[in-house]
Amino acid sequence: MRALLSVSDKSGLVPFAQGLAALGVELVSTGGTARALRDAGLAVQDISELTGFPEMLDGRVKTLHPVVHGGLLARRDLPEHMSAIAAHGIGLIDLVVVNLYPFRETVAKPGVHAEEVIENIDIGGPSMLRSAAKNFEAVYVVVDPADYTPVLEAMRSGADDPVFRRLLAEKVYAHTASYDAAIAQWFAQQRGEPFPQRMPLAFEHQQALRYGENPQQRAAFYVEKAGAGLGALRQRGGKELSFNNLLDLEGAMLAIEPFAGEPACAIIKHTTPCGLAIGTSALDAYRKAYACDPVSAFGSVIAFSVPVDAEAAEAISSLFVECIVAPAFAEEAVEILGRKKNLRVLEGSAPWPAGSMDYKRVRGGLLVQDRAPVPSSPAQWTVVTERQPTPQQAIDLGFAWRAVASVKSNAIVLARDGATIGIGAGQMSRVDASFLAVHKATTVGHTTAGAALGSDAFFPFRDGIDHAAAAGVTAIVQPGGSVRDAEVIAAANAHGMVMVFTGERLFRH
Repeated sequence: MRALLSVSDKSGLVPFAQGLAALGVELVSTGGTARALRDAGLAVQDISELTGFPEMLDGRVKTLHPVVHGGLLARRDLPEHMSAIAAHGIGLIDLVVVNLYPFRETVAKPGVHAEEVIENIDIGGPSMLRSAAKNFEAVYVVVDPADYTPVLEAMRSGADDPVFRRLLAEKVYAHTASYDAAIAQWFAQQRGEPFPQRMPLAFEHQQALRYGENPQQRAAFYVEKAGAGLGALRQRGGKELSFNNLLDLEGAMLAIEPFAGEPACAIIKHTTPCGLAIGTSALDAYRKAYACDPVSAFGSVIAFSVPVDAEAAEAISSLFVECIVAPAFAEEAVEILGRKKNLRVLEGSAPWPAGSMDYKRVRGGLLVQDRAPVPSSPAQWTVVTERQPTPQQAIDLGFAWRAVASVKSNAIVLARDGATIGIGAGQMSRVDASFLAVHKATTVGHTTAGAALGSDAFFPFRDGIDHAAAAGVTAIVQPGGSVRDAEVIAAANAHGMVMVFTGERLFRH
C-alpha cells in the first residue's frame, strides 16, 4: 500500500505518518513534507524518484505527472485500467494526504505583493485531491488533519466503509471549491470589481443550531472566515445560541458600531433597538437604554461598546435577557450573570471580515451590496431652516442620526441627552413611524417636548413634521431629497423647528 503526503499545514502529520508506517504503508512525499518526515526518522521516497522526473520551475511542477495521476485514477475493478498502468510501469497510490498552499493567509498579510500571492496558488495539490476524490472507492483522500485519526482507525480495523470514503471525497470538493472561490475573489478585488460576473462564495460550518426561526425549520451557522464576525465571539456562559439569537446579535452589534469609544448600550428585540443610549459608564448607558421601553426589553439581546463590570451585571440580572455581548466582562460580572443559567454571555468585538459585502437571500438568487454606510457626521450636514440648532440640539441630533441607522425602516427615533426615548420601527408609512415613536415615549412617561427626531429617510409630506411638532419635537435630522422638501422645510419653519439635511439615506430593510 502506498500513501502520498504533501501538506502545508503539518499539524498532526508526523504521528499520522508513523501510524501509516506501522501498518506497512510506503510513504511518498514532496519538498518540506518529506524533510519533516525524515527528521522524524521515517523512510520516505521523494516524488521525483517515483515519477523519474525532477521537480522543476521552482516547484510549480512536481506532482503533475501521469505516474501520480495514473496511480490515483486507475479503477481497480476494471482489467483494462490495470493493464494500462502495468504497461506503463505505474504503481497504485492508495492514500493521498494534501492540504493546500496558504493562499488566504498570504492574501491577509499586510503589504503582500501580488507575485507572492500568485505563487501561493496551489496547482498540483488540488489536482491530486480531485483525482483521488474521484476514485474515492479505492483511494483514501484526506484534506483535513482532523480526519487523520479516523482514517488510521479504519485502516487498522480493516473495515472498508464506503460511506466514510464518500464523506472524505465530499470534504475534498468542498475544500477545493472554497479555495478556488478565494482565488477568484482576490482577482476580482485586484481589478476593483465588487460585483464580478460570477460570485463564488465559500462559508464554513461553525455550529449546528437546534432549529431556525421556528421549531419546524432546520438551521446551522456558517462563517465567512474563522475568527471574524459573530463567529469570533467567545461564549462565557449560558446555553447554546439559537438562530434568532444570532440575528438579534447582528442587530445589536450594528446598533453600537457608530458609538465606538463611548460607553453605549443597545437593547434589541426582533433585530431592532427598543432602547439605545450612551452614558458615563456601562451601567449608566444601560439604565438610559432600558428606560426607553422597559416592557419590550423583556427577552432582549443587550450589547455594550465597553466592558461590563459588576454594577452593570447586577442591574441586568434583574431582567430576563436572552444574550448579552460586550468587548469584555469583569470576572465578578461573569459570576453574577452566570447565576442565570440560560443567559448567553458573549465576549468580543465581532469585527467584519475585511472586504465583506452584505448578502440578502431572495427566491432563486442573492442580492449583494456594500455594507451599511457609517452615519455621516454633522460637519457634512446642512441646516435648511431659519432656526439654527443650539449646542444641545446639535448633540441630540448627532445622537439621533447615529441611533436611527440600526432601526428597521421606516424608522423614526426620538432622542434626548444621549438616549432614545421613543422608537418607531418597521412601519408602512413615515407618519405611522412618527406616531409610534411618540406613543412609545409617552406611554412610558417620557416628555417629548424639546426632543430631537431622527428619520432614516426623507419626509414625503409635511404631515410627519406636523405630528412631530404637536408632540413638542423641536429639532429634526433627516436625509432630505424629497420632491416636497420645500413644503417640509416650510412646515418646520412654521413650527419654529430646527431641521438639518444629511444628504444620505439609512434604510435598513
